[in-house]
Amino acid sequence: MKTKKSSLFLIACIVIVLFTGSCIFFEDPVTYPNIDREEKIPEDAIKRGPETDHHPPILHSDQYMDPVPLPYPINTAGAEDSPFILPDGKTLYFFFTPDVRVPPEKQVLDEVTGIYVSHKTGDTWSIPQRAWLQDPGKLALDGAPFVHDKEMWFCSAREGFTGVNMFTAELIDGTWSNWQYAGDRLNVELQIGEVHLHGDDLYFHSDLPGGKGGLDIWVTTRDGHTWTDAINIEAVNTPANESLPFISSDGKELWFTRTYQGTPGIFRSLKVDGDWGEPELIVSQFAGEPTLDDDGNLYFVHHYFENDVMIEADIYVAFKK
Repeated sequence: MKTKKSSLFLIACIVIVLFTGSCIFFEDPVTYPNIDREEKIPEDAIKRGPETDHHPPILHSDQYMDPVPLPYPINTAGAEDSPFILPDGKTLYFFFTPDVRVPPEKQVLDEVTGIYVSHKTGDTWSIPQRAWLQDPGKLALDGAPFVHDKEMWFCSAREGFTGVNMFTAELIDGTWSNWQYAGDRLNVELQIGEVHLHGDDLYFHSDLPGGKGGLDIWVTTRDGHTWTDAINIEAVNTPANESLPFISSDGKELWFTRTYQGTPGIFRSLKVDGDWGEPELIVSQFAGEPTLDDDGNLYFVHHYFENDVMIEADIYVAFKK
């Protein structure tokens, strides 16, 4: 699978090729490390926020309140990225790495970089916990989660595989298990990037031949044990890059990321009489990877830049009015 996303997870996976194919073993007994992710955040890391942001996200819709970063313990001085909110708005998955300055071949060894989950009670988010998606002692760099019921889809660069591929996992008794390679049909033939599954339709981005240029949004449909040929969603695609799709629970809204005035921005297309409409800009300026709960609240990642260098990332929310 070609790597085709604009988040920290992509940046990590572009570089990592699981360079040795070797396995790092922990001391017996073989268990997952129990390390507080914040212990790995360097002492010189400075927490960013609206008051120190040189390029804050810009709202372009009167349907939403101004975007704000999620509070601690979701956002830290490390980097939170690739959010996915469950429809009830009470469970949030995201990618975390403690220091964006650390190269991915070291991130994969730090025992904290990966996918995390937090649960909301009232207005308070729980301390995020690591979602382990690899056997203890084996190398993997996991990110870009999508969760539906008891199934997770996620990207991973891991031992035994070349490059970045899509995998699935199953939630059993509260633990993610049975992770599996999503197959050559999706990873090799359709070259899927990040995905969103709605019913039997799998939306993804790719630079497949026959598109409008760069990355486009495509859809394939599950047909028994295989997937149909991909269909280009022409109404939302342009010669620029369209990526990181999200479909609302009712299937009537397609959200995605597109470059706008030189940085990532979030767009939305509405389905009317079965056809996708002209996309409208919702949030711009280093905003991407949209995900919504069923109340219509918009969650996304915002990257902080200084002197054209990414220095941190937070998860933001724009509440629906």
